[in-house]
Amino acid sequence: MKSVVISGTGLFTPPYSISNDELVTAFNAYAERFNADNAARIAAGEVAAIEPSSSAFIEKASGIKSRYVMEKSGILDPARMTPRIPERGDDELSLQAEMCVAAARQALDRAGRTPADIDMVLVACSNMQRAYPAMAVEVQEALGIDGYGFDMNVACSSATFGIQTAAAAVQSGQARAVLVLNPEITSGHLNFRDRDSHFIFGDACTAMVIEAADTATSNHQFEIVESKLKTKFSNNIRNNFGFMNRFDEAGIGQPDKLFRQQGRKVFKEVCPMAAEMIADTVKAAGLQLPQVSRYWLHQANLNMNLLIARTLLGRDAEPNEAPVILDTYANTSSAGSIIAFHKYQDDMPAGSYGVICSFGAGYSIGCVVVRKK
Repeated sequence: MKSVVISGTGLFTPPYSISNDELVTAFNAYAERFNADNAARIAAGEVAAIEPSSSAFIEKASGIKSRYVMEKSGILDPARMTPRIPERGDDELSLQAEMCVAAARQALDRAGRTPADIDMVLVACSNMQRAYPAMAVEVQEALGIDGYGFDMNVACSSATFGIQTAAAAVQSGQARAVLVLNPEITSGHLNFRDRDSHFIFGDACTAMVIEAADTATSNHQFEIVESKLKTKFSNNIRNNFGFMNRFDEAGIGQPDKLFRQQGRKVFKEVCPMAAEMIADTVKAAGLQLPQVSRYWLHQANLNMNLLIARTLLGRDAEPNEAPVILDTYANTSSAGSIIAFHKYQDDMPAGSYGVICSFGAGYSIGCVVVRKK
């Protein structure tokens, strides 16, 4: 079977960062106002008071210290707690496409490629800003790529599922090279009024060029040695927003139309699934776990990553074995493991192996074993 490589990666980081302290100040101001406005109902037991948040609570629960966002002031306004981003006209480049183009140009540069070398554009992420036209086709047009494009959504696993989809297109001869993009504006689906999750997400966009090894010329090549994908239905991470919401007005604006999860169940169920999936994928690649020198894990929660690495290694991972970026980026959904891959790859010697793994709603898990060329 034709050998396929990831020949270049790119990263777009939004212009604004929000610290835990800033986020907590806004949340606690909202909570104080809510509790005051509903004092009588709270006293009567009709409504639960909102407990304050704290930076110490956030860091202990997640390992997150700050996050990047596309817009900051609206999130930190206790009366709004939603980004303020004006709607763009149909003749303007959309926000997600703009993020994609920035990340794509960096990936193309590292791969030593131009838009003329790309035959397929795949936008894979948790939330699209519109139903259609496909974001991938808009990005294709913006970059001047002659070929085809489409969108896909497998929540936080979208990037690894995208790698497998792109590799299959190259192996089948449908595309010489594929541009895989993961534009995550997670601040759009995050409920900043929910104490248990208001700190989880950040915005970012990653990009990868995936092409045949025999034509790649980049100095940043990673051969795709093996990949495995798995899904198992679960309601423990869910977002019910969609075009059918208007069918029942009672549900419009309700919390279930934003991100929600049962965090303890997710932690308990996903960690062993991810560890087992990684071990199986490494074995299918004909390798032993000690031969893997780096794990670029989904950057959702530090405690999850520590447990998964400990399960695989039989000890705590060294920082360079399982790099962490969620302390400054937070959970960027599908982009997280690729941000870690992008930032922590250049020091690896030729011939060394690594694993890209993402996991999330669905449940979905994607694992990709790569070898530095």
